[in-house]
Amino acid sequence: MAERVLRAIGLMSGTSLDGIDAAILETDGDRITAFGPTLSVPYEGRTRATLSRACKAAIEGRNEAQDVLDAINLVTTAHIDAVRDLLDKNDLNAKDIDVIGFHGQTILHKAPLDRSAVGTTWQIGAGGTLAHELRIDVVDQFRLADMAQGGHGAPLAPIYHRALIERDRPDHAVAVVNIGGVANITYLPPHAKPTDIVAFDCGPGNGLVDEWIYRHTGDSMDTDGALARQGQVSEEAVRLMALNAYLRRPPPKSLDRYDFKLKAVEDLSLVDGAATLTAFTAETIARSGALLPEAPKEWIICGGGRHNPVLMEMLRERVDGTVLTAEDKGWRGDMIEAECFAYLAVRHLKGLPQSFPKTTGAPVPLKGGHHHHKPL
Repeated sequence: MAERVLRAIGLMSGTSLDGIDAAILETDGDRITAFGPTLSVPYEGRTRATLSRACKAAIEGRNEAQDVLDAINLVTTAHIDAVRDLLDKNDLNAKDIDVIGFHGQTILHKAPLDRSAVGTTWQIGAGGTLAHELRIDVVDQFRLADMAQGGHGAPLAPIYHRALIERDRPDHAVAVVNIGGVANITYLPPHAKPTDIVAFDCGPGNGLVDEWIYRHTGDSMDTDGALARQGQVSEEAVRLMALNAYLRRPPPKSLDRYDFKLKAVEDLSLVDGAATLTAFTAETIARSGALLPEAPKEWIICGGGRHNPVLMEMLRERVDGTVLTAEDKGWRGDMIEAECFAYLAVRHLKGLPQSFPKTTGAPVPLKGGHHHHKPL
């Protein structure tokens, strides 16, 4: 008997702190049966500033700081408003949705240092409040069960990348790279079973470039790579940053956005720093290929980084294989992570695992998430 298809909303707000992506997906927890409407909502300046302070407080161990409490309230309210907006704009109501997958906003992620240790992760946002206010079941806290068992709690998108790839069923190995605040890679051999997937965080993604631009200009990013295109890459700075031991560590492994620093580029000009940090992101992604079981023939780039033409050019120069964007595959590149958490919420309801030994380092395939029931 075919599994029942559910309609889910996925909510994602990434480490770039730029806003919320919301997407509706229909799935039985294995196959994707339909892609529904989407919505992107940027964070207001006050929310973004509060989140930045909350991240700093969490890193410093000030977990009860007022900035953290304020950020929880702002994030929760912003996600409630985003769901209501998505439903209103598409003539839907709560009864049309079976579940919401709510990632929350990461303000701290520290992977375990070795297989005997347990890391820590913190995604803020009150899933119970979402369920109560929206009158829809909510699944949140997807990373906690994995980390409690010694896993890295990241990346979680690989099982969804498999569902996307299986719609085409290619006969060659594929790498799916998401470039957000942190960049991560999913390796998929042909017709991969969930336990065949290999995944890990490659490096800093857009995080270092965004931090550099914000520090020097107050802008949130190097739009279209305009500043990087004007600069010269310092190969010596790239070499120094590439000495970071993380890049040589075998997977499974994961990063926090703030694990890499700007020290190597501090003496560079604005444009040279932008060019060098962009090159370093491309270099870390290219180096990740050496840690895969087989060289992928296709590299599919998702996330905000694919909008940066300079970064895409640098990737094509450094990577062996064809570099494509999500749109080249007919995917909704800006919505893949939001879709993923809709998919994971359904997998939670179906009792299916979301993380695996080769993706997060979990000891066995593990179900994740916490279910908040809507009020009766």
